[in-house]
Amino acid sequence: MRSTVRFLVEGRVQGVFYRVSTRDRAVALGLDGHALNLLDGRVEVLVAGSPTAIDALATWLRQGPEKAQVSAVKREDAGGETVAPGFRTG
Repeated sequence: MRSTVRFLVEGRVQGVFYRVSTRDRAVALGLDGHALNLLDGRVEVLVAGSPTAIDALATWLRQGPEKAQVSAVKREDAGGETVAPGFRTG
C-alpha cells in the first residue's frame, strides 16, 4: 500500500541542510517526494511510499540534521496529491 503525506516543519530548519538531509533519509527509505523551503521559514516535505517508511521519516523529521532546531512537525494526509518518482529539494 502506498500513502502520501505532507509535513510542515517549523523551527530553525532553513540554512542548516535540512532539505538535503531529508532527501538523503527519504531516498534511503525508498520514498518519493520533495522538501521545499517556504517563504514563512518552514519546510514542506511531501512524501509517497509505504506507511512504515513514512513513519520512520516522520520520526527523523522531528530531529533533523545536527544544526536544525525543530519546534513542530505538522502531518496531514495528502492522498489526492500526485508525487513524481524520485526526490527533489528545489
